[in-house]
Order: sequence, then structure tokens, then C-alpha cells
Amino acid sequence: MWNEPSAGIALAALDSSSPGAVRLPAPAVVASVEPGSIAEELGFQPGDRLLSINGKRPRDLIDVQLLVGEEELTLEVEDPDGSLHTVELEKDLDEGLGLGFTEALFDGLKQCNNACPFCFIDQQPPGRRSSLYLKDDDYRLSFLYGSYLTLTNLTAADWQRIEEQRLSPLFVSVHATEPELRSRLLVNPRAALLLDQLGWFAQRDLQIHAQVVVCPGINDGPALLRTLQDLAQFGAGDWPAVLSVAVVPVGLTRFRPDGDALVPVDRQSARQVIALVEPLQQGFQRDLGSRFVWLSDEWYLMAGLPLPPRADYEDLPQQENGVGSIRAFIEALELATRKLPKALARPRRLSWVVGQLVAEALEPVVVRLNAVEGLDLILHGLPSPYWGQEQVVTGLLTGSDLLTGLAGLDLGEALLLPAVMLRQGEPVFLDDLSLAEVEAQLPVPVQLLKGADDLVASCLSKFPLTP
Repeated sequence: MWNEPSAGIALAALDSSSPGAVRLPAPAVVASVEPGSIAEELGFQPGDRLLSINGKRPRDLIDVQLLVGEEELTLEVEDPDGSLHTVELEKDLDEGLGLGFTEALFDGLKQCNNACPFCFIDQQPPGRRSSLYLKDDDYRLSFLYGSYLTLTNLTAADWQRIEEQRLSPLFVSVHATEPELRSRLLVNPRAALLLDQLGWFAQRDLQIHAQVVVCPGINDGPALLRTLQDLAQFGAGDWPAVLSVAVVPVGLTRFRPDGDALVPVDRQSARQVIALVEPLQQGFQRDLGSRFVWLSDEWYLMAGLPLPPRADYEDLPQQENGVGSIRAFIEALELATRKLPKALARPRRLSWVVGQLVAEALEPVVVRLNAVEGLDLILHGLPSPYWGQEQVVTGLLTGSDLLTGLAGLDLGEALLLPAVMLRQGEPVFLDDLSLAEVEAQLPVPVQLLKGADDLVASCLSKFPLTP
């Protein structure tokens, strides 16, 4: 029999005077109200604080989505001036309220309890915003946004909630399945429990997407082979516990700790990983009906080999992890450029900046667009002095990398800047420089690009002066 999943913390069950009282999550602060929504009709405004839904305080957006799914709701709301209101309403089952919130989590971030030597957070310089050093290992953000977690910090209550609320799929950083090796990589004895945890998912028809960060000489070669074969044991059947695996190269910066025993991926090691994974893909295609494991685009770029054809990536299950993202972009560009004009009404000269590692793969894009008479698109592939990397993907370029790399170059009348370089939801680069600060030091205005359509539109139509 289906049991309705529990959501939120019942306010009536709380007793602040009790020694074992549950800590109450912070109220959910309204950031936006959807036009025409129930929330707008009720008079919600940004800054309002949602205290409870049907007597329960939500812990996060997941709880909100479950709690507002009822037909009859009683909402406790606090205005910015501190005034309290009780709102009762009836609505269609599962109809949303139309509220956006300032945070996804109302009871705090579950941070990482590992000490991976290749952790990107630990490879940043000190003195930046505190948010840059938060080590997200929260299963709720994994469910909501696809961020990766290790499963090492979950409590019994967390596992119970994952099961009750069917929080699936999650995205799990595996790195290795051999218990001793995974414990050594994560510097955490709880990391050895991974295969048992995958069995737990399988028994409950819950699913994950996996990733393996390859560190040459540590978890490549036979260790990588074993990891992928172990994961494939959970990839069969009508409801596989492991849906896909992404294999990505370790990223090392000049800020990493001394004596970490890590070495960067070079052309030879990239080709060795490709040679190991591609035959496995063929076997998985035969046995599982899917290639199951995919290499991120960086492997082929670092190896100096052509990217696989678009069809090899199937439905792009790991695109947000850099697997097939370049192929998907080129495919989107083909759709966006089916009907290009023969010429522009007036000549335009623009620049487009990307990471040096991907520049060569995107040259055909530039050639296609520059076939339009009067359009001159200049591609600048930049390294990252900030991170100490010559070959870098676009998303890791920082504001200081732009200012250094573009100094003295021909930027035309405007600079086209991929939005992936900015922190999600914020006009800030990874080095803490804001978009406004960078644009103020550039000789031309900046236009943000979210995809292929934006690139084509910026090249062919009048350039807007504000991003």
C-alpha cells in the first residue's frame, strides 16, 4: 500500500523547552511571485516569509512541493514588517502556488565530510567570498539540480527520507568501487560502503547517475576497468539502479596543496583512458542496450582526437557534466543556422571568447557564421593564468583571465561571453570579480550567451547594450 511521504516538521510537535527538541528550519523567504498565479491573487510579495503549510515548516523546496500539493491549504505568512497572517485556500490538486524562494534549503547545507586531494574547493585561493568554500554534499541539491554527492554524510533519517519521498535520481561521485581505494581517495572510511549503498538503491527501485573523476596513476587502468564493470552490474533490467556513468579528468590548479601526489592528465593518459572506455561502451551497448558510460569532451580534446558523433551520446544523460556538450552545441547551432541571410544590412565585427581547450572544436562554428557577408566573428580561445592551466574549458575562465587574455586584442564592436563562466544565478566569475567590474575594464560592451540561439541572434541582429 502506498504511504503518503512525510514532508516538513510539524510545528505542533515542537517543544523548545525539551532537551531533544528539533531545530526549526528558517522560514522560506519569497524571492519572486509568478504573474497570474495563486500567490499573486493572494497578495504575496518578495520579502514575505512562509512560516508553515498546513501546520508544517518546510525544510527545503522538496518539502514545499509536496506540502502545497494538497487541495486545501492553510498558510502562515509573515510580512517584512513582522505582521503575521493566516491564509486559507482551496485549489486543484497538485497545482502550485507560483512562488520562488531566495534559497533552496531552509535548514542549512549538508556539507562534505571527505578530504579528497583533488577537491576543486580546496584548490582555490584564500580570501574570497565564504560561499566559494562551501563543500556541497547535499542529497537534496543533487535531486533538485543534479549536483554530485558522495553518500558518505547521510544519516539514517536522510536515507529514510530518500526512500519515503522517492528522491530519485541522485547524482553520485563514485571515483572507485574497490572499497579500500575509494576510502583512500575520499580519505573517509565510510566511502567503502558504496557497493552496499548501490544495492540499497536497487532494492528500492531508486536510481542514480554516477561520475568517476580519473586521477592518473591512482584510479585509472585496472581500477577504472573494475569501477565501470561494477557499476554496470547495477545498470541492467527494466529499472536499473545506475542509469549512466560519466568519466571526467581530474582538474588541478596552481593553488592545490603540496604533496598531494596528483599528476595532471596529458595526451598520453587521455588516449589510454579513451582506449579503455570505448571497447567497454560497445560491450555495454550489446548487453545493456546503452553505451552506459561516457567520456567527457575534455578527454578527446586533450588527446587531440575528434569528438564522437552526436548519436553516440544517446539522450545526453550527462550533458551538464561536460559529456557531449560540444556536440549538443554544434547540433543546436545547425538548427539555428538553417536559414542564415546571405548578407547583413550593415557590417558587424564581433568577438567570442571561449576556453583554449575547446576553441579548435568550435572553429567550424565560426566558419559557418562568417559565411554571411558582412559578418566578421573573431574567436578568442584563452588559457587560465588564474588557475595555472593552459588548456581550460570555458566554464573555468575567470574575470581576471578575460582581462589578461583579451588585453590588446581586436574585440570588434562587442564581446560575446558564454554565461557558463558566471556562477549560477549570479553575475560573478569564479575569481569573485563581478560582470560589471570586468565590463567596466573592457573597451567594448558584453553580451551574455546562454546557447547557440543567443550566439546566432547576437551575430545577426542589432546588438543590445545591456546583458
